[in-house]
Amino acid sequence: MRRGSNMAWPVYDAKARFSKLLQTTLKKGPQVVTHRGVEKAVFVPIDEWKRLQAEKEAPFVDPLTDPNGPHDLYIPPRRRFRLRPPFKFED
Repeated sequence: MRRGSNMAWPVYDAKARFSKLLQTTLKKGPQVVTHRGVEKAVFVPIDEWKRLQAEKEAPFVDPLTDPNGPHDLYIPPRRRFRLRPPFKFED
């Protein structure tokens, strides 16, 4: 079976020819490993893996709850409530 960047490696073949799988990954890029015809894993070069990990979106950090966040935020005072007279129904 021909191996390339778009060819899948059955798991039994990947195990038996691991060195070849590793060399192909380094030369041609990510390689898919299948188990019973279903894609289960991808081998990628370490540089690409590190790049993908660095590209992950950073989680949202709420500046008000973050202990390293700014502590000098101005929070305006609340306005006082004005009491309104009770609503009167007219007959």
